[in-house]
Amino acid sequence: MGSKVIIVTGASRGIGLAVAKWLIKNEHKVVLVSRTEKALQAIKSEHPGQVDFIAADLSDCSTAPKVTEFAVKTFGRLDGIVINHAVIGPIKRLVNSSIEEWSQVYNANLFSALALVKASIPLLRETKGRIVFTSSGAAVHGYAGWGAYGSSKAAMNSLAQHIAVEEPEIATVAVGPGRVDTQMQVEIREQGSEGMTKEMYADFVNVFENGKLNKPEWPGNVIAKLAVEAKPELNGGYFNWNGAELAEYRDKESEI
Repeated sequence: MGSKVIIVTGASRGIGLAVAKWLIKNEHKVVLVSRTEKALQAIKSEHPGQVDFIAADLSDCSTAPKVTEFAVKTFGRLDGIVINHAVIGPIKRLVNSSIEEWSQVYNANLFSALALVKASIPLLRETKGRIVFTSSGAAVHGYAGWGAYGSSKAAMNSLAQHIAVEEPEIATVAVGPGRVDTQMQVEIREQGSEGMTKEMYADFVNVFENGKLNKPEWPGNVIAKLAVEAKPELNGGYFNWNGAELAEYRDKESEI
């Protein structure tokens, strides 16, 4: 298969960090992107030949071409991108939300992803590469208080479909990671009680308290493998990380 060059966003923690660790372990080269420079520098220090990074806020869409240019300058090519960064808050019902708040969520979750896709497409055409989005079950199921987040992820799934039609030689996949033990789940438990229904909020708390959240490595490893070797027949699809369609990309220890 050979070493690939993959950009991973939201790479300083959670699913993004798990993706990066799998890629590094399997001898691929990784460009990490996150706002947290210290965490990225620590990873680079441990793997100086395989890793480099840009500490930046991708919601500034002018950052995207700088990231792809940096990847090519550093490692000579680009084989895949993992678009994993996202924000969920503020968790508010539609009637209590402002258009400005929705715009901020869409800038962070959708338009920044679109900017990175646009900058990557010419490079990924050359390598017949991959694009993998970390999506969400909220893209296909509504939760009170999650309108901005869920609809931005639904738009991301649609973006994957349109990339697949326009760029058929670039395998593009959106993955639902389930409920994962990450900082986003902390935010949901700390901020979600007012905007969410009492029943749904209690369910999220109970899943955490009963130790039933997914480990970041479970969906993270699937996403990483897809970034390296997603098959063309997956192009444009949205799949749950533990669905039958992605069985060959899962580790046996994550089968639950």
